[in-house]
Amino acid sequence: MNIHEYQAKQLLHEYGVPIPKGYPAQSQSEAESAIAQLGNAQKFMVKAQIHAGGRGKGTFTDGFKGGVQLVDGREAALETAKRMLGNTLVTQQTGNTGRKVQTVYFTEACEIQHEYYLALVLDRETAQTVIIASTEGGMDIEAVADKSPEKIIRVPVSTAMGLRPHHCRRVAFELGLSGEQIKQFAHLLSGLYKLYWENNAMLVEINPLITNDTNDLVALDAKMTFDGNALFKHPQIEGLRDLNEEDPKEIEASKYNLSYIALDGNIACLVNGAGLAMATMDIIKSCGGEPANFLDVGGGANEDQVTAAFEIILSDPKVEGILVNIFGGIMQCDVIARGIVAAARKVDLQVPLVIRLEGTNVEAGKAILKESGIACTPADSLAEAAEIITAQVKA
Repeated sequence: MNIHEYQAKQLLHEYGVPIPKGYPAQSQSEAESAIAQLGNAQKFMVKAQIHAGGRGKGTFTDGFKGGVQLVDGREAALETAKRMLGNTLVTQQTGNTGRKVQTVYFTEACEIQHEYYLALVLDRETAQTVIIASTEGGMDIEAVADKSPEKIIRVPVSTAMGLRPHHCRRVAFELGLSGEQIKQFAHLLSGLYKLYWENNAMLVEINPLITNDTNDLVALDAKMTFDGNALFKHPQIEGLRDLNEEDPKEIEASKYNLSYIALDGNIACLVNGAGLAMATMDIIKSCGGEPANFLDVGGGANEDQVTAAFEIILSDPKVEGILVNIFGGIMQCDVIARGIVAAARKVDLQVPLVIRLEGTNVEAGKAILKESGIACTPADSLAEAAEIITAQVKA
């Protein structure tokens, strides 16, 4: 689960990480109040709040440029917020559809001496937290890693031992910090790690982390991602979820405990098991097709969940065909078959449907499908199923 910058900044503040003074606003009256609370500030940062990077280089659909702007004076700040609120911002990460801006964030402007990058991220290969830092802050870390990999600092942190003082000193030294800045950095990184660890975060990123005109460290921007499977332990974090930033299909899928991610293709996939789902999408691609989604119904799905899965799939207007790939272990093929039949009848299926069943009660499942009379094509292997659905969609 992602959260907005202004929410991430509040969490940073709670954990003792220094941030610029700032306030969010969702209307003109709230914008006026936010600007007033910034007191005697003469320059303001006005930031569109969406769950996507590249906001500063983004363009609104009405041609207004920049989702992050430095402006002089209160009137300019208010006018900029008016242009942003309710407008749609398009960035490299949003795609052409963009995201509607429903919140803007006002902060006082800071004088910048130097920009750094700092993040804590979960390394899945080692099951450890890794500190990633760079002296090249303020730009995409992927670009730095590609063009100047030697400027990326990576320090693993043992899960058993946690963050230790030597981690802080090592990163601070490699960033070129000195004197009082090293103490500030140790305090900042300790707070960041505590936030990360206590809230089951998967990513806590500050880009840029700056030194200001008094050589103090300040977090100018923040991005955070939390483990959705752990949200039940953190209601305060779950309360920060913004459903307006999520695909309605993904929200509906979560109600039925379905793992669904919308993609840009036209062949929908309904699979049990994350690994099998990934393999299914890969084989569709190898056959020249494009998957429309990742959808894992899990190992114990019932008829209601399968029906819901079909309804979610078909709510995507891009879908021109459906591939069902089930390997029955805990999941029973006859249960899936009954769900498919019920769903096909309920949604008045009008697109090609290819079904590959294998495993527990497979013969019973195939019999249910054959006797149902629904229009579908059986396949004995995943490769065969992918070739059939790809051909049918292209026909």
